[in-house]
Amino acid sequence: MKVLIISNYKDAYNSVRPEGELFIGLQKLGVNITIMTQSDAPFIPNFLKAGIRIINFHPTKKISWSSIQFIRKEIQKGQYDILHLFNSKAISNGNFAAIGLPVKVLAYRGVIGGSPWYNPNTYLKHLHPRIDGITAVSKSVQHYLQKQVWGNKNKVTQFYKGQNLDWYKDVVPLDLNTLKIPEQSFIVSCIANNRTWKGINYLIESAAFLSPNLPIHFLLIGRKMDTVRNLKLIDQSPYKNQFHLLGYRKDIVNILAASSIYIQPSNEHKEGLGKAILEAMSLGIPPIVTDTGGPPEFVADGVAGLVIPSKNPKKIATAILKMYEDNSFRQNLGKQAKMVIANQMSLNNSILELKKIYESYL
Repeated sequence: MKVLIISNYKDAYNSVRPEGELFIGLQKLGVNITIMTQSDAPFIPNFLKAGIRIINFHPTKKISWSSIQFIRKEIQKGQYDILHLFNSKAISNGNFAAIGLPVKVLAYRGVIGGSPWYNPNTYLKHLHPRIDGITAVSKSVQHYLQKQVWGNKNKVTQFYKGQNLDWYKDVVPLDLNTLKIPEQSFIVSCIANNRTWKGINYLIESAAFLSPNLPIHFLLIGRKMDTVRNLKLIDQSPYKNQFHLLGYRKDIVNILAASSIYIQPSNEHKEGLGKAILEAMSLGIPPIVTDTGGPPEFVADGVAGLVIPSKNPKKIATAILKMYEDNSFRQNLGKQAKMVIANQMSLNNSILELKKIYESYL
């Protein structure tokens, strides 16, 4: 089986590792993997070490005739069985490149929404007639897409991007002194590229429902956390001196390892999976998630974390306080979270699931 992957690996090493290790695992199982991506991406040495061929190319525009020609020539030359496209630029160009060729075309989707059947742009990507199948990162994404596709709903399949607990064995927690935070503080971390549906404002507002003067510090990590709205809410908060906006960081796992809990306060049904949630769970850090999107699929309330209603700052505060006041409860949730990763969300399971999907198209 020959598979051509087109994806972007220019993000931080830790961010791309779950996807990258999938293809390394498939290569070890005998699947002939070729990856079309930027050759200077941090994860490239891992691919090369595994014997995966790298093509130094990635589309820079949504529709590019030169990109379509380049991809088409590679499909013809390589005689691939499957073309798997992992982002919007790869999908829109790859679809057209594969027209008239015998390769099976799969498109990946990692979030809920954004691909409605009534939007013409969707027919350039996931609903393009050249698409043979769509791979969803969670059951929630799968169910959403099955409502959008015409005809055969079974063309939408699902696999998780799993984790490997061994990746986290030697992670050194961030020294909180570097952030001027007392060592015995209770750390609440939240990681997101701040969009409206991420619900960061509800997390900030939740601090007003906490008892005053508790040693609880909030770490907001990711791009665009310092919006005018967020800064105003923080300035009005009784915990305003205990919010820390760290921006984009490459040491995410070190920050998580130094955290007491992790929270994903999403306020809309868009969260596909939540990679940071899985990373926290792999480190034994219990998560608090809202009842939206994919996270409740693997975070059982009161077992591996807490699941709370969305758009409810008071419920967020109650969950934080429960974790803060009951250390044994919090530690037990952390242990169970690691078990979920080992048993339900493991990398090995993901590799076998994706291999099975590929085989179904041959």
